[in-house]
Amino acid sequence: MTEPLDAVDERILALLGADARMTNAALAAQLGVAPSTAHSRMRSLVDRGVVTGFHAAADQTALGRGLQAVIGVTLRPGARHESIRAFTHHARRLPEVLQVFFVGGSDDFLVHIAVADSSAVRRFVVERMSAHASVASTRTSIIFEYHRNGLAADFD
Repeated sequence: MTEPLDAVDERILALLGADARMTNAALAAQLGVAPSTAHSRMRSLVDRGVVTGFHAAADQTALGRGLQAVIGVTLRPGARHESIRAFTHHARRLPEVLQVFFVGGSDDFLVHIAVADSSAVRRFVVERMSAHASVASTRTSIIFEYHRNGLAADFD
């Protein structure tokens, strides 16, 4: 089990969540500790697997992909393990896909995409999702607005 986080650890995570490019000196100043302390605390969070990476957030609109959607995907019954693996491999390598969630409930997967427009959503669902051999059905929800509080590490 991972060592519990204290108030300094939680503050480091909050500061880096707001600005992952923050320098060690700026982190130390915000924490009110010596730079060597900030560095060792940060190193400890990485070594313990609490901090798993530093990420750049891209503006999808600036990339020409201003429309986002979540597609609920239900797989066909039978050979579930193989279908799950095949679909996961397929979905994760598609350039439109931002995130893939394997979930419990009425859907087997939620696939978060970013594309140029509604025609691209339709093409993606018809050609990339529904055409996959293991897909039984899809449900598409257009995202109007969202807020991300943080990033989760991969489950793999």
